[in-house]
Order: sequence, then structure tokens, then C-alpha cells
Amino acid sequence: QVQLVESGGGSVQAGGSLRLSCVASGYSFSVSCMAWFRQAPGKEREAVAYIASDGSTTYAESVKGRFTISKDNAKNTLYLQMNSLKPDDTGMYYCATQPGQTSHCWRYIYGFWGQGTQATVSS
Repeated sequence: QVQLVESGGGSVQAGGSLRLSCVASGYSFSVSCMAWFRQAPGKEREAVAYIASDGSTTYAESVKGRFTISKDNAKNTLYLQMNSLKPDDTGMYYCATQPGQTSHCWRYIYGFWGQGTQATVSS
């Protein structure tokens, strides 16, 4: 079965960095759309970044130039490098996948989710 396990969250001051990881299993990681979402307290979940099977990426406007999504197919691991963090970046970060979809990853509803990892940015 599909499993996604995130790690790497923590507490940092504004301007700092965090690197999130998501280890995937139970499906063909290398040929599936992957994404990072986040949810702040009292707000709806929002998409942060997507990566397609060919490595092409899409970002939310709010994180462009600061966050980088990447993956290591040999390790079945998805990453999110978060730099120049702001208090507004605080939230629970989730990785997600939709097996069988390889491109235009922003189009799909994601059916498989990890348990999330908390990132807290203080001012």
C-alpha cells in the first residue's frame, strides 16, 4: 500500500531554513506526480509545490524563489528546501502523491497523504 512519511520540520527564526523529506513506498515513485501542501492554523490547506516525473516543477507564488522541491528516485524520497522563511510559512506540511499521473501535476486531486511535519517560523 502507498505510504508517505515526512520528516524535517522544526522551529526556526524568520530568515532561517528547513529541509523537509518524504520517504515514499508502495507505488512507482519515479513516475508519479508528487506535491507538498501546507495548512496553517485556521486556514485551508494550500499547495506549495509540485514535481512531475520528468522533474519539472511548479510553485505557489508565495514561495517562488525561496522554496525548492526535488526528488531522489533512487531513494524514493521527496524533498522541500525552504529558505528565507517567514512567519507566514508556519504550518503543517504534507507530502502527497497521485500514482499513475506523471505530468501537469497541479491538475489532480491527490489521494494519498503523509501524516505531516510541523514547521514553525518565529519573528
